[in-house]
Amino acid sequence: TDAALNGVLGVEKSIAWLQGDVGRAGRKLTEIATFSVSTLLCVFAFQGTSSSAVHQHPTAIMATKFSDIAKGPKDLLSDDYTNKLSLKCKKGAGPVAVTIETTRGSGGALSSKIGGKFAYAGLSFDKVQHTADGGAVLETSFKPAPGVKLSFKGNKGADLGIDYTKGSLYATGTLDVKNMSKLSTSACYGVNSSITVGGDASYALSGKTGVSGFNVGASYKTGPAFVSLTTSSKMSQFNIGLLYKVNDSISLASSTTHSSEKTCDVLAIGGSYKADFGTIKAKTAGSGVVEACLIKDVANKVTLTASGSVLPSDMSTFKYGLGLTM
Repeated sequence: TDAALNGVLGVEKSIAWLQGDVGRAGRKLTEIATFSVSTLLCVFAFQGTSSSAVHQHPTAIMATKFSDIAKGPKDLLSDDYTNKLSLKCKKGAGPVAVTIETTRGSGGALSSKIGGKFAYAGLSFDKVQHTADGGAVLETSFKPAPGVKLSFKGNKGADLGIDYTKGSLYATGTLDVKNMSKLSTSACYGVNSSITVGGDASYALSGKTGVSGFNVGASYKTGPAFVSLTTSSKMSQFNIGLLYKVNDSISLASSTTHSSEKTCDVLAIGGSYKADFGTIKAKTAGSGVVEACLIKDVANKVTLTASGSVLPSDMSTFKYGLGLTM
């Protein structure tokens, strides 16, 4: 804590000097530095003050991204549901893993995208993809040191990122290097094998500069039960995710939002059942729409996903989807 205090005092002196001697550009750089350094100091100070708690729990705790703090309920209620017809083929071609995905549009036209991933000289090309509309996607990553990963993601925009992990701490930073419009950071810490806490923040670099967003969250797991509480819209809305594993075959989940405008909004309530013939998932939303899907391995490394949705009061709203992955 003394080291953190000295660091803060040093930063404050540097900021005061900058503010007195430079103009508008200097003030903008000062704000960015304050935001970034303050975030890092909070992360390291929190990690230091919590070291005793880590020693009290010798069980290894997996580091988790803040964006994945509610992953369990979210995946059960969103993954595999679709209203598209698609075919995805994955094939290894020497050191390159090639993926070709074709989707049938509402008018019957087929659109495809082809991509691959490989590694060369320590640099990982996680996604090199061309889409049907002529677009291109490039995602790369590099690990210069243990616990540190640098990444680049380019599509319509371009983001430079850094991931840092140490023990049960997972911190991230992302900078928009194309328009230089936003800097985002997040940190998530596993207090013990049951409790995870974290938060994120974003800083606008163009237009109306300053902190443009901030949220916090926590998750708790005990036995077969899991609950997550996160905020959104600058902590003006609370999101609650619940997941309960009844047994090895049946899992139940729910997702709700709560705000001053709407006390409780049920986004989805659903479950999954692992049967001998495949996995069945079903859910219903506050709007009354009912969705269900079946995931089945029809052959070795070939998975079929059949999905459908309908508003029970209006059967004309029925939509279906079919996906094949091999």
